[in-house]
Amino acid sequence: MSTTLDSELLRTFVVVANSGNVTRAAEQLGRTQSAISIQIKKLEETLGESIFQRGSRGVTLTTHGKKLMVNATKIIGLLDDTVATLRCAPLHGPVRIGIPEEYGDTILPRALAAFSNRHPEVEVTVKCGYSVEQLAAISSDELDIAVVFEPGHPAKGEILYVDPTVWVTSEAHCVHHNSVVPIALYDKSSWCKASALGSLEKNNIDYRIAYTCDTSGGLVIAVVSGLAIAPLARSKIPVNCRALDENDGFPVIDSTNVVLVRNPRTTNVASNAMSDVIRAAFSQTTTDWM
Repeated sequence: MSTTLDSELLRTFVVVANSGNVTRAAEQLGRTQSAISIQIKKLEETLGESIFQRGSRGVTLTTHGKKLMVNATKIIGLLDDTVATLRCAPLHGPVRIGIPEEYGDTILPRALAAFSNRHPEVEVTVKCGYSVEQLAAISSDELDIAVVFEPGHPAKGEILYVDPTVWVTSEAHCVHHNSVVPIALYDKSSWCKASALGSLEKNNIDYRIAYTCDTSGGLVIAVVSGLAIAPLARSKIPVNCRALDENDGFPVIDSTNVVLVRNPRTTNVASNAMSDVIRAAFSQTTTDWM
């Protein structure tokens, strides 16, 4: 068995994994479906393991596929960073970015690390907060770029990711079985109160507000400790917890778009470069729920 991994095969693999569908991946890559299938088959032959489970609705990662996804995204990111570092002229000046707190420990570090490696002279300022605050900061010319949540279709900005919001419960505590379900909510979010509570009321679920906070980290604490269930982005489901679904009587709250918004008054090259690394960081995110 060959142990040499072709980076092009890894790139194809990541696109298929992120799209969950060979046909969609072929469209994104500008290739035929058969060509993509051949590449995936070649990669599986090289590894000696199946990396996808095929189904009527698309493909999902096997256990080996999930392990490969982690390393493949690192390898591709390193290759891209190396090429970009060699090709890019040094940039200078400030870049002001806003990003949801939900991605403050995942996407943001990846993007900032890649950017600082390429452009150490750029002064980066970060604002973490609610989408409403980020959009207001864009309007008042306090930010150059913002990543925000935008529920509904069509999206008004560039979609980076689709991250459904779901009710999440601890597998150890299962408080969703209570006759009156304890829930955790963002304290100051009108969306949370309208959409999250609306989904419960629409499905005739009795609930009580047991925990309020201003961060997704606080909601995670409430879930993990068994105090309550909480509305979380599917990408933020903690270990030993799971999304509640229609079989449990809890539908998906919404299919939120993660959108990149640019300040039209910002024209510097550094802002464009930051947008590129944020876009790349999201494209490398593992979608385990597909």
